[in-house]
Amino acid sequence: MKLLINGTVREYSDNCRTVADLVTHPDWSGRLIIVELNGEIVTKESYESTLISERDRIEVVQFVGGG
Repeated sequence: MKLLINGTVREYSDNCRTVADLVTHPDWSGRLIIVELNGEIVTKESYESTLISERDRIEVVQFVGGG
């Protein structure tokens, strides 16, 4: 499945069907992130029930510590 993530088209397996599946991918797993799907912020509680589809526009914002 092709998804537009942070402005770049990326290929993910067809097993990636929900936001929860996406954030468990090694690119995002274990990181503190916020996900926006087609212009709407997805709450962490909704990751399991929020479906993603071919060509969805996803923004993933990762928090980075520092000073």
